Amino acid sequence: MTTNHFPPAIAVTGLRKSFGDHVVLDGIDLHVPRGGVFSLLGANGAGKTTTVKILSTLISADAGDVRVAGHDLATEPDAVRAAIGVTGQFSAVDNLLTGRENLLLMADLLHLARAEGRRRAGRLLEQFDLVEAGRKPASTYSGGMRRRLDLAMTLVGSPQVIFLDEPTTGLDPRSRRGMWQIVRELVAEGVTIFLTTQYLEEADELADRIGVLDHGRLVAEGTPDELKRRIPGGHVRLRFADPRGLDTAVRGLGEVSRDNDALTLRVPSDGSLRSLKTLIDRLDEQAIEVDELSVHTPDLDDVFLALTGNPEHENFPHEKVTTR
Repeated sequence: MTTNHFPPAIAVTGLRKSFGDHVVLDGIDLHVPRGGVFSLLGANGAGKTTTVKILSTLISADAGDVRVAGHDLATEPDAVRAAIGVTGQFSAVDNLLTGRENLLLMADLLHLARAEGRRRAGRLLEQFDLVEAGRKPASTYSGGMRRRLDLAMTLVGSPQVIFLDEPTTGLDPRSRRGMWQIVRELVAEGVTIFLTTQYLEEADELADRIGVLDHGRLVAEGTPDELKRRIPGGHVRLRFADPRGLDTAVRGLGEVSRDNDALTLRVPSDGSLRSLKTLIDRLDEQAIEVDELSVHTPDLDDVFLALTGNPEHENFPHEKVTTR
């Protein structure tokens, strides 16, 4: 839970990174509160993984001020490393070791006392439902089990901030939802999750706030609902029993889109309860009979498509969305 007494989990100002003449990050500003999920979205090559590598001290930035878990990335890299965990796109599991041995190896690398390492390994095997599998070589694990073990290895050091770089890539829907539940449990324990993903449903399901990267720039930031409200296209769909009802509604409602074959009208709407009530009142006042009514609002797919792929963003300039 975020409070005013603690610094943010991640604070980034003016982050820049180039590889040769190719600018990957072009002045990124981020503010990630503690104890929640921040998701960074973007197409391949937008700079997501580069951002994670910089914030987790794997590569250096060209410019910018970065603090992670209250520590300056440039002057206190060891303190940052001690406070974070990283689960990358590719599993770091050793196939020759059992699940338990992988966890004990991480405990040794972190210089934990032997008894403490065993205690944490046992607790994590239980938490991730790997007690039986923990006795078997990791080479026998399914994709979902390997990802669970990979994340468990990240947690051996009790990190405050965890970077999850596309953690569910390649998992089946059941395994993916299992990972979602683990993420929720970590957040409930006070851990901050920095998530990159190409599964928009995943970001919508988990993230408290979302940032959208495009061509190295943060082109939007806000809650999932705030971002969806920025995108035009929300509407109420009205279906009628016969053409006469459709004609009556067109005359009474004004600016609408009609489909004569389907006997439907699309009435622009922001999806709010107030706008829906206003429409229903108008229908009632004019005695317009509607056979079926459904509300359609933009989803994160619409947001992603609208905000990425256009380097100029003439219709969607950078805007940090805040709740008022």
